[in-house]
Amino acid sequence: MGYPRALRTKERELLESVLPLERAGYREYRHQIAAMEVIAQGRRGEGDLILGAPGCEPDVVSPLPPVIAFGTVETTQGAFAISIREQYQGQINVEIVSERQQEIPDHFEEKRRWTYSSWSPGAVSPATGGPVREILVNPDVTLGFGTRERRIWVNERAGGMVHLIPITNYYNELMRHKQIRDARIALSSANFWNDLDRYSDAELRAAFVTYNALRRRVELQAEGVTTRPQSAGTFLRSLFRRGR
Repeated sequence: MGYPRALRTKERELLESVLPLERAGYREYRHQIAAMEVIAQGRRGEGDLILGAPGCEPDVVSPLPPVIAFGTVETTQGAFAISIREQYQGQINVEIVSERQQEIPDHFEEKRRWTYSSWSPGAVSPATGGPVREILVNPDVTLGFGTRERRIWVNERAGGMVHLIPITNYYNELMRHKQIRDARIALSSANFWNDLDRYSDAELRAAFVTYNALRRRVELQAEGVTTRPQSAGTFLRSLFRRGR
């Protein structure tokens, strides 16, 4: 399929399934996408699309922005995973990936859909229906830890948006905050979910504040939170030395 081209009807419907209209932040993304076309295939291959204004030159060089919406539509023809990345310089990267590695059909029977974009504090995980450990960062920002699917996300009340947080970078900040230098622990983020109950709310909150200062996901004041005593590079070098 050549580019540029318009979004197909089913592609647009799938993207809108993770952009709830009742949430102001996602409603704005709907409006932006409505004025865009598919200007290129993204660097991640089949299903990865770059959206932009007609005539816009696709950006395939800049680092990929963070994911701001993610969900799945389960159908009689398999499941489709949908993700939308933060708008960057007038372009939006989206992915619609079929578990069967097939092109999105024009017609299918839907069985179930879910998206993290719909999550609010106090609710179960949209993906699994399982419990979510919640950490109140401030009155407007809540961290969620979905233990069954092993995902971290943050809800910002103002726009209603839910941002997924990559485990590795968050875990690095947690290790620095706790000053854990044993490389067998500090360099293995897989340990996080097994040890989650051992971390206090204050520790998990402080790790997010320092993470967010480096990779801003939400507007946040870091008052009262101790910053890390050394740079990330210094910390990691010390781990490797200790691990030899």
